[in-house]
Amino acid sequence: MNMIKLGVNVDHVATLRQARMTYEPDPVTAAGLADLGGADIITIHLREDRRHIQDRDLDLLRQTVFTKLNLEMATSQEIVDIAIRLKPEQITLVPEKRQEITTEGGLSVTSQKEVLADIIRKFKDNDIYVSLFIDPDRDQIMASGEVGAQAVELHTGNYANAKSEKQSVEMLEVLKEGVKIAQDAGLMVNAGHGLTYKNTGPIVECMDVEELHIGHSIVSRAIFVGIKRAVKEMKDIIYKHYLIKQNLRVPKV
Repeated sequence: MNMIKLGVNVDHVATLRQARMTYEPDPVTAAGLADLGGADIITIHLREDRRHIQDRDLDLLRQTVFTKLNLEMATSQEIVDIAIRLKPEQITLVPEKRQEITTEGGLSVTSQKEVLADIIRKFKDNDIYVSLFIDPDRDQIMASGEVGAQAVELHTGNYANAKSEKQSVEMLEVLKEGVKIAQDAGLMVNAGHGLTYKNTGPIVECMDVEELHIGHSIVSRAIFVGIKRAVKEMKDIIYKHYLIKQNLRVPKV
């Protein structure tokens, strides 16, 4: 198994900027520093209400991200048109509610299969890779394959918010089963939401996924140590637990 790739979500840098409606801190600069820290992917969410990431940010990131740009978005026609124009390497379709602080759960694929199939077809016709952010639920996973998605990002929020070790272990088992179902269905599997420096290790050891998408925890750490170091620290955690999973010796620091 290859080591899991790290997608760094810089939305929260833009959230801080928009709190004062000014020009700093700049998520584009943050993305560049994240790249220097070892980020494999830059993830952003262009919301319909533009509460954090702005069109200007997306335009500049499309020009300056030379690894992989993953655009999270809802199914709004306006955002679909923007995505097709800019052609990020990957689209991740997510649910979106105006009143939520952050994305609260996975996309309901089963309830909007026709709409999603049409949008996914447009993206694939434009050579854009499509992932769906969903809960680790068999019906949602199978429906994701049926509508043409190439990947799913399993929502790790229930694991991240577990109140006890027992609950955490149970949620990990649910996620592991979701990975197996998705892989058997021919889907690439990513994961994300609520992951931190404390709870990412078990995900790496237990789940055979391609990418982890982490934002808030890295940006929070970056306030104290800077973006570059914060990303490197998360990459080090992923590497350490990858070695543990492979029964390889973890080098002493």
